[in-house]
Amino acid sequence: MILLVALLSLAAACGGAEADMSATSADDGPVKPVALWGAEGGFVTATTNVLRPPRVVLYSDGLVIVDASKQLKLTDAEAGETVASMERHLTGQPPTAEPKPGAPMVTDVPTTVLGARGKDGKMLEVRAAALDQVAGFYPKELSEAKKLMDGLATRAAATGTDYVATRVRMVAEGAESAEGKPASWPAGVPEPSGMVDPVWQKDIVEGAAVSAITKAVPAGQGYGRSLFKTGSGALFVLSWRYLLPDE
Repeated sequence: MILLVALLSLAAACGGAEADMSATSADDGPVKPVALWGAEGGFVTATTNVLRPPRVVLYSDGLVIVDASKQLKLTDAEAGETVASMERHLTGQPPTAEPKPGAPMVTDVPTTVLGARGKDGKMLEVRAAALDQVAGFYPKELSEAKKLMDGLATRAAATGTDYVATRVRMVAEGAESAEGKPASWPAGVPEPSGMVDPVWQKDIVEGAAVSAITKAVPAGQGYGRSLFKTGSGALFVLSWRYLLPDE
């Protein structure tokens, strides 16, 4: 009997160790994007082009971030269903989709980017120019994928919370001909260095500098009110956004 109890205790201990190891191995590193909807190009300013985050990005832990400003958390089931649906919609599509013959010519609008991480761990991305404007000339699966991600954006706007991070991306755009009285360059914020053509960008990960720029240029503030002069007298418009977990 004593021997039997000892064996059972050893077996239980070994089983517990396996459970702990399994739980640890499930955490395989930083979160990764598993589905996304974004935009590229179009007739936008240089600052917008550099700062523009994905419209919607879903991460492997269920976190959804919209425009790098709103967030919500999906359940494991919701996240899995979303990724599976996106993968179905995008599988078989070319990396760059082309509209059917006869589609009207549309210029100066962003190219839609849709993505899903497949079972092989690779990110499947499809780009479609002017998808919103000529949706009827593209496979319906692309519009369905965009609609699915747009639904997450709507949910985040209605029930999500503000997204904040400890790291930011700042952009300084030359504004030599800008009107208005510039403020002195914010203390603690790095000044542009080297060639600025037409923008200078820097990812800031230090707490003091992050605090300095977010206080100097409140989120959502208009460009006309964020004009600053460096110590050398150069004028710049400062803008920033929070960095995403994978940036």
